[in-house]
Amino acid sequence: MTTRQVLPQNISEAEFQTAIMDMAAWYGWRRFHPRTVQILKGAHLTPYKGEGGFPDLVLVHRKRGVIFAELKAQKGRMSASQELWRADLEAAGAEYHLWRPSDWWEIEKRLRGK
Repeated sequence: MTTRQVLPQNISEAEFQTAIMDMAAWYGWRRFHPRTVQILKGAHLTPYKGEGGFPDLVLVHRKRGVIFAELKAQKGRMSASQELWRADLEAAGAEYHLWRPSDWWEIEKRLRGK
C-alpha cells in the first residue's frame, strides 16, 4: 500500500505554491513565478509591464508541454484581470488551470505525465 501526501484544505496560497513548485521540479519541469517583494511593512509589489492578473506559474516541460496556472487558496477568488488572462490564454489554445489545494491529485497526475 502506498501513502499519499495530503494537503490541508486551509493551506495558504504561498505554501500551496511552494508545494507545487517542489513537485514540478521533481518531475523535471522548468518553473517561473513572478515574485512579490515587500516594499514597506504590510505593502507588497510585483514589478511588471503589461496587463495585471498574469497567472502565478508558468511550467514548461519538453515532452509534457506548457502550463499556465493560477493558484488560489481553497476559497480564494479570481480577480477580473485574472479572468481576462484565463479567457485569452484558453482562446489562444494554451493549457490553463485554476488550481486549489483540493486539486492536489489532479495536479500531481498532470505533472507526472500528459
